[in-house]
Amino acid sequence: MNPIVRWFHQLGSPPYFDRFAARWAPWAYGCGLLVMAVGLYLGLFRVPADYQQGDSFRILYIHVPSAWMSMAVFALMAVYAAIAQIWRIKLCEILAMACAPIGAAFTVITLATGSIWGRPMWGTWWDWDPRLTTELILLFMYLGVIGLYNAIDDRRAAARAAGFLAIVGVALLPVIRYSVVWWNSLHQGQTIRLLGDSTMDSSMIAPLVLMIVGTKLWFIGALLARSRADNLRREAGKAWVAQQATGARP
Repeated sequence: MNPIVRWFHQLGSPPYFDRFAARWAPWAYGCGLLVMAVGLYLGLFRVPADYQQGDSFRILYIHVPSAWMSMAVFALMAVYAAIAQIWRIKLCEILAMACAPIGAAFTVITLATGSIWGRPMWGTWWDWDPRLTTELILLFMYLGVIGLYNAIDDRRAAARAAGFLAIVGVALLPVIRYSVVWWNSLHQGQTIRLLGDSTMDSSMIAPLVLMIVGTKLWFIGALLARSRADNLRREAGKAWVAQQATGARP
């Protein structure tokens, strides 16, 4: 068997995944926090103020990575859920459900920072702008997945029901992405392109890239940690969990 294929098969084993997550989650957390710290320092203290927005623009170093992650995490959740629905892989159910609270947190940060930025730019904390409204709907979709998963006692049945909602909800993502193109919007259009021409000064791009990389690393750490906890709850009573509790290697 191909070594990569064999590794994926091994990863589906609850004891193997537990050891994998325990080993790599702290590294992902640590690297993510370090990269984000560097990105925030550069973005807040080293990059010059924007010629139009002044220092208010600096909130984008939190807002933009969070907004991108809010959509990326939902898409990943839907992929895991689809794999779980088709092949009944328990680990994918766990990973899909672990995505939901993390993605919801990124969405809350996106909405909060967008409102903070909108107050001096638009003169209001909130406007029923297409981008803001669809992002709010995304938060409700996350909360729906979380609520449905916790409303059913059977963990596998709950994951399948909530996963189906995630799969259906993924249709919202292109609407969020292109809302500023399809409708008249207060929200500014795309000004940041990591590949190709960007309307941002080149000195402003590097901190943003660091923040994007940092949030992805932090997400990996959070996903592994939450999935490991759910995996242990589901496997409670198994011999390998008892062995781990006593310090023995399964």
